[in-house]
Amino acid sequence: MSATPLLALPPFVLTDSYKLAHFAMYPPETDEMVAYGEFRHAFNKCPTDHRVVFYGMRYLIETYINKQWTAADLALTERFLATHNAGFTPYPFPIELFRDMIAHNDGYFPVTIEALPEGSVVYPHVPVYQITASGKWARLVTYLETLLTMVWYPTSVATLSRRSKHAIAQSFVRTVDGCDPHTGAHPLLNSRLHDFGFRGCTSVEQAVIGGSAHLLNFEGSDTVAACYYAQFHCNHGAPVASSIPATEHSVMTSWPSERAALANALDKFGAGVVACVMDSYDYVLALEKVLPAVKAVKLAKGGFLVLRPDSGDPVETVVQALRAADKVFGSQVNAKGFKVPNGCGVIQGDGINDETLVAILKAVEKEGYSSQAVAFGMGGGLLQKVNRDTMSFATKLSYLRMQDGVERDVMKVPKTDSGKTSLPGKLAVVYENELPMVYPLNHPTVAKLGGSKLQVVYDGTNPATRGKPFHWDSFTQVRERVEAEWYKLPAIHDPVPEPLKAKQKEIIRTFRVPSADE
Repeated sequence: MSATPLLALPPFVLTDSYKLAHFAMYPPETDEMVAYGEFRHAFNKCPTDHRVVFYGMRYLIETYINKQWTAADLALTERFLATHNAGFTPYPFPIELFRDMIAHNDGYFPVTIEALPEGSVVYPHVPVYQITASGKWARLVTYLETLLTMVWYPTSVATLSRRSKHAIAQSFVRTVDGCDPHTGAHPLLNSRLHDFGFRGCTSVEQAVIGGSAHLLNFEGSDTVAACYYAQFHCNHGAPVASSIPATEHSVMTSWPSERAALANALDKFGAGVVACVMDSYDYVLALEKVLPAVKAVKLAKGGFLVLRPDSGDPVETVVQALRAADKVFGSQVNAKGFKVPNGCGVIQGDGINDETLVAILKAVEKEGYSSQAVAFGMGGGLLQKVNRDTMSFATKLSYLRMQDGVERDVMKVPKTDSGKTSLPGKLAVVYENELPMVYPLNHPTVAKLGGSKLQVVYDGTNPATRGKPFHWDSFTQVRERVEAEWYKLPAIHDPVPEPLKAKQKEIIRTFRVPSADE
């Protein structure tokens, strides 16, 4: 399967307007430039957990970057930019460099991109990718920044999904028999958060990218496009996701009564797992009257019924459903002293985010029920209500080498916002005492610890590799990496060691002193 952009856009326009003119603004004597990408703070600036699940580089490399950019693409771009400057005048862009790229570099963008393995768990200020451009191509180093920065989205979804799993797992440890006492691992855990976000996305591509990010942590999803992509494009056809038959309001209201609709759903799918929405008319009445009326049908089928509230207060409606299930079908008290309704549970998919999820879990426990009786569905809260500021992603220039051999480590240091301070130099990510650390690439510690974990995922200057598929880890392997690293790493960690901090201080000291021509 090949991923194809849905819009017929020449790849040269997949950038910000101001990037087009930067080739003329960088020092003309540059011979090599390096930039890197990092998350600058934790998810929504969470003070207690700074871990970040990195994901999404594969899609960008395969779909947009490891492709030949053609003369026809350039002609379309030139036609467009002829009127793009203020006053509908020609906009400056590196057309001669691009012509050279097409003629002498086979149309591949002439940079090298390194990235951490998909699914790596890192912290703010750990470089997740690094771009290097050399020779006549040096001033194109940040042209791809706009595209590459888009890893903020799948990484934000993967991190949100993982944080949600962590909260559910903690509740499992307290209330569910047979789970791992540290991780909460249990046969039911991976189905506790279901992706309902497809229809809330801005595009099919967003659903694929964000939906597959969620699947790093859970198996439940109704975002079929993402499930297909993860299975057949990323996992050699091995399944990664599942769902269950479920009613919606159109099903319930198409029958003369809710009882008839629910009885039919049970008749068709009641031997397995089936979900039924319960609030098309009167949620309380459905729980008190309709549910007991179909008890015999449900018991005869012998499967598992999932009750779904879809309006009202999310916490209250879940507790109401558990009480009703307990009353109609009875429950068992597990070894931890929590009730588990017989053959029936609840899924709350309305109004769920990482905060309401935790509130529901607390209420369920307080009511005396095991959290295995509750699942969650998250739609817009999962795939839509994040943005680049959720973890403040940025790409920054960090190194220049001039044609005369002079090297400069550079960084951004705004006095008005120290949180935007960037890292200087060519960078390496190493694991020191099993913790990710960022060192200058030439620091002895890097070689001592086996070299940087940033790996080349695209080299547009190498005829032997450009255009050829990179050997990405399977989706299953990426999942395993997330699971292992999340629980191995502490919630909070400073990945910037003293050698790099010392370099930052020296650059700040040097460049905050006005030069002679100021």
